[in-house]
Formats: sequence, C-alpha cells, structure tokens
Amino acid sequence: MSISLTELAATKIKEIIKEQSLPATETKLRVAVKGGGCSGFSYMLDLTEEPKAESDEEVESQGVKILVDMKSLLYLNGTEIDFRDEVMGSGFVFKNPNATSSCGCGSSFSA
Repeated sequence: MSISLTELAATKIKEIIKEQSLPATETKLRVAVKGGGCSGFSYMLDLTEEPKAESDEEVESQGVKILVDMKSLLYLNGTEIDFRDEVMGSGFVFKNPNATSSCGCGSSFSA
C-alpha cells in the first residue's frame, strides 16, 4: 500500500523541482515523521537527489519517486498526500489512516 500522491500534489512537486532547477529524473520526495508537533509526530517533506538508502522503501506515485525510511513507514503506510490551494493558505495535506488524531493545522498527528 505504502504512500501515494494525488494528481494535484504530484503536479505541485514537479513544479517545485522545476522552479528550483533540480534534475527531474534524479530528484525524489523524501517523506518522514519525527517526534514533536502539537499531536506527537510531525510530517516531514524534502526533495533529495540522494540515492535510496538500505533502510528506505522507494515507491513511485503519479510520476514522482518517493523515499520513506522503514521506521516512518510504520506510521505512514497507506497515507495519501494532497495539495490544497485555498484562500487561507496553501500546502500539502496528509490523509493518514494510521493517525488516531491530528492537530488543526494538519502538520502533526498521534498514532
């Protein structure tokens, strides 16, 4: 099941890669969780050109390569990442079936 991107999120990630003049074929989206945030865990997104590490799972969704370390995958398996562009702000939104609760801003969760 792993992690997936909506079409809108993938389009935004590809735009960012282009805007930052990163090599499109080598750049991957690293998705992870870390302790902290108002609900216990925070989501992390980063663009990287680093190769897949031994402790990473690599998947592809909507033409974007995604890296996630095995520890984070325990909390993120089945998560869909979307992008919202609304009057009050824009950003990536996580639809995580493993989260038992999340904060109002959507950037942290508890499991």
